[in-house]
Amino acid sequence: MQVLIGEDFVEVRLSRWQKVLGLMRDIRVCRSEISDVCVVAEPVREAMTAGMKVGLRLPWLYFVARTMRLDQVFVVRRRVPALSFAVHGDGPLRRVLVSTPDAEQLAERLSV
Repeated sequence: MQVLIGEDFVEVRLSRWQKVLGLMRDIRVCRSEISDVCVVAEPVREAMTAGMKVGLRLPWLYFVARTMRLDQVFVVRRRVPALSFAVHGDGPLRRVLVSTPDAEQLAERLSV
């Protein structure tokens, strides 16, 4: 999984197996539709408390899943901080939470 930040967009590129097992595709969001950027220290805990999900779920280890309402996406693993941001677009997606060792740096870049 890669998180790419362009001038006008943020893109989360998933590997093929993450797309298949997580029942989702790559995520691309305009930067103007993003707010509430932060780093989550324990993303697996947050994913576990988010309600009903579909996709790959290994409790306390790894999640590549989305909520049943399609409003939240989780690509998180244990002991890896996550980048979290809210989405205010036309589609159903409202929140993205993705684990990456670069979460702090990416959050700083998005907050500017």
